[in-house]
Amino acid sequence: MIKILVSDPLAKEGIEVLKKNPEFSVDVRTGLKPEELLQIIGNYDGLLVRSETKVTNVILSEAKNLKIIGRAGTGVDNIDVKEASKKGIVVMNVPGGNTISAAEHTVSMLLALSRNIPQANASLKKCEWKKKEFVGVEVFGKTVGIIGFGKIGVEVAKRLLSFGTEVLVYDPFVSKERAGQLGVESVSLDELFANSDYITVHTPKTEQTKNLINAETIKKMKDGVRIINCARGGLIDEKALADALKSGKVKGAALDVFEKEPLCESPFFEMNNVIMTPHLGASTEEAQTNVSVEIAKQLIEFFTNGTIRNAVNFPYIPAEILQKMQPYITLSEKLGSFASQFSGGRISSVEIEYSGEVAKYDLSPLTISAVKGVLDPVSETGLLNFINASFIAKEKGIKVTETRIPASLDFTNLINIKLKTETAENVIAGTVFGKNELRIVKINDYYVDVEPTENILIFSNMDKPGVIGKIGALLGKNSINIASMEVGRKTAGSDAITIVNVDSDIPEKVLTEIKNQPEIKNVKMIKL
Repeated sequence: MIKILVSDPLAKEGIEVLKKNPEFSVDVRTGLKPEELLQIIGNYDGLLVRSETKVTNVILSEAKNLKIIGRAGTGVDNIDVKEASKKGIVVMNVPGGNTISAAEHTVSMLLALSRNIPQANASLKKCEWKKKEFVGVEVFGKTVGIIGFGKIGVEVAKRLLSFGTEVLVYDPFVSKERAGQLGVESVSLDELFANSDYITVHTPKTEQTKNLINAETIKKMKDGVRIINCARGGLIDEKALADALKSGKVKGAALDVFEKEPLCESPFFEMNNVIMTPHLGASTEEAQTNVSVEIAKQLIEFFTNGTIRNAVNFPYIPAEILQKMQPYITLSEKLGSFASQFSGGRISSVEIEYSGEVAKYDLSPLTISAVKGVLDPVSETGLLNFINASFIAKEKGIKVTETRIPASLDFTNLINIKLKTETAENVIAGTVFGKNELRIVKINDYYVDVEPTENILIFSNMDKPGVIGKIGALLGKNSINIASMEVGRKTAGSDAITIVNVDSDIPEKVLTEIKNQPEIKNVKMIKL
C-alpha cells in the first residue's frame, strides 16, 4: 500500500482522484505543526502540499520512505529542493495551473484602476454620491507595456488587445518575430518605459529583476503612468513607488503582491490612488481545482508507471545511460547558464555542438540540460524544469539546434555552446576530465581551464603588469577569498580575459569598484 500524506488544504476534487486508486492510502492532516510533521513523515511514500507546509531539511531528515513531494501550485519556496534532490526525492509542481486566473486578475486590476471602482464603491457605501471625484480613463487607444512575456504575460496581452490597446513587451528571451505573431511589439526596456500609459510586470523574481521598477526607472516613464504588479513582491521598490505616487509622476498603482506578506502596514494604505488585494492572483475556484487535480494525477502516474512530469529537480534520463552521461548532463547545464549570464540581451538561438565519444549517445538529456541552463538565470524557481525547458524555449521563439561531430581535435569529448543575441555571439566550450572533473576550456577565442564553481568573476583587461594584483588586493580587502584564477590571452600585450573563482558572492559595491578600474572592462559576476 502506497501511503500519501496531504498536509495542506487541497480541493476535494484532487483528493477524490487520489482516493479512487485502490493502491493508495490517503491521509489528509492539515495544520500540522513542524514537530508533528517530523514525527509522522517517515511513514509516507508521498507528500502533497501547497504553501503552508514548510518541507525543511529537518523534516526531510526523517523522511525515510518519501519518494515524491507534490506542490499543488507553482512556487516551491517552501520546499528544500536541494536537500530533496540529495535524498533522491522527486519534487513536482503544477506550473501552468493558475495562468488564466493570474491573467484575469491582472486585467481586472488594470480596469479597476482606470475607473476608480474600489474607491467609488467605498464612497457610495458611505451614502456619498461624488461622481466628479471618480472620473476615470478609457483603456481603448492606450499603450500597455508588459514586462515579462511568459504564459501569463501572453494571456494578459490577448485580453488587452481585445480592448483596442497597443501592447509593447519586453522579454530578453522572446524574439521580435514571436512577438509579431502574437500581435504585440517587442521593444527594449527603456522604450517600454518611455511609451507606456500602463506598465504591468510578469517576470520571475531573480537577482536581475529585483526592484526592476525603482526610482531611476520611474524617471524614464511617462508622466501619469499607471503601474500594476500581480506577479511577485520585490519586483517594485515600494518606497520609490510611494514617492512617485505622491509626486504625481505615477498616476496610480494596482498591487496584488508585496515585498513582505502578509502586509500589515504600508504607506499605500493612506493613498487613494492605490488599489490592493491580498495576493489573489491564483485564488479562483477553477485554479485551485486545476492544480489539485493535476498534481494528484502526476503523483498517480509516478507511482503506477514511473512517469515524471513537471519535476523541478529530476530530468527524464534512461537508466542505462545515466551513470555514464551524468557528468556531461551537469556540464551542459552549467555551460548554458554561463553562456546566458555572460551574454545578456535577447537570445535568438542556441547552437550546441557535441564532438568525441559523447556524440555517439542519445544527446537529448544533454541538450535539454543546456537549454535549461540558458533559461535558468531569468527563471523563477519552480517554473522551469528539465521537462519543460525545450517547450519554453520554443514558446519564446528561441531556435535550438544540435550537431554531432564524431571526432574532436583537441579533446576526447567536447561540448560547444554558441549563444546568439540581437547584438552579439558568444561561444562557451567545456569538457570532462577523468570521471567527473568538469572544465570550461574555451570562452570565445580564448583557451582557458576553469572549474565551473558556484561563484565566478570574469572580466576583460589590459594585459600589463599589476592588473591582476590590483584585483586580488581589492577582493582581499573585502574579505572575498580567491579559490583559483585563470588568464586567457592570444598574444602578449593584447587584451586578456580573466576568470576568478571565489568562495562567496561579490557585493554590488565591490563589483562597481572593479568596474571603475581603468584597465578593466566587461565585468560579469556569474553564479552557477
